[in-house]
Amino acid sequence: MARAIWTGVITFGLVSVPVGLYTAVGDHTVHFHQLQRGSADRVRNRRVNERTGKEVPAEDIVKGFEVAEGEYVVVEPDELDEIAPGRSQTIDISDFVDLGDIEPVYFDRTYYIAPRGREYTKVYELLRAALAEAGKGGIATFVMRGKQYLTALRAEDKLLVLQTLHWADEVRDPGQELPELPSGRAGKGKERDMAIQLIDALDAPWDPARYHDTYQEKVRNLVRAKAEGQEIAAAEEAPQATNVVDLMALLQGSLDQAQGSRENEPTAAQQKKTAARKAPPKAARAPTTTRGQSWDRSELRQLNKTELYQRATAQDIAGRSKMSRDELIAALARAGQRRKKNAA
Repeated sequence: MARAIWTGVITFGLVSVPVGLYTAVGDHTVHFHQLQRGSADRVRNRRVNERTGKEVPAEDIVKGFEVAEGEYVVVEPDELDEIAPGRSQTIDISDFVDLGDIEPVYFDRTYYIAPRGREYTKVYELLRAALAEAGKGGIATFVMRGKQYLTALRAEDKLLVLQTLHWADEVRDPGQELPELPSGRAGKGKERDMAIQLIDALDAPWDPARYHDTYQEKVRNLVRAKAEGQEIAAAEEAPQATNVVDLMALLQGSLDQAQGSRENEPTAAQQKKTAARKAPPKAARAPTTTRGQSWDRSELRQLNKTELYQRATAQDIAGRSKMSRDELIAALARAGQRRKKNAA
């Protein structure tokens, strides 16, 4: 079982819940050691005085901020410690915002949050369910390992997830940073229609298991082949930049290729038809406009997002416009459970 990398409490208003923070993702990158060519001798990084070439002990190293060429303001480690924020024990939610309003560029790392004990699960679930139903994210700051983080706390089906955010002054303005951007609206007429057809032809439901880090697979195959004395395959050539004159022909070729590769794969529309065939007949379904009806999760999972949204609208579920398909299913199921309890 994973160990918490941070422990503390989440607070919202006067309510608090002790939690632990857990890493949500792992690194699958192939890591190499540095060796001197022609030998098995490891090469290690050392701290060396640039002028004398001699190695410098860690205790003799200080930080310097360059204020002019060759002129530094020296800062001692204990001076940094005195102003460091320390180890915060609290994730204090100050605001609740629509998650859709946070631009993707602000999101950084993802962590799972779990209650620190069975006795705290009720308050934990209260916050999770409230966030899910409201379709909001809790904005908070906290300190971990001597660094302060801006974070967004959001609800998933069974747990809370914390995502660190970049500070506003860390996000660069693309208009100032990028050398070339379109000056006007591009892609009109037949070219745009063809591009839209290509997007439609490649339309697919999101399934992260379909995608693999092919570069890391090739690195592992390279290491294995070299270890076994096998010949190394030549690298693929990089694609050439598209000539605007040939754009229509290339779009048509791409469309034909996409349609050909998908002939044996069910399209999103076909998948919806298949799901509809598997679903109960309409006569057995509760009308989407009836507020008193309830459904279990197995039935709800047979519906597409539009049908789920219609039912959420009929139930007047708050925050439904910002919910994902899974969130709509969870919200409708909870609403049904509440009605069953009230009827009992």
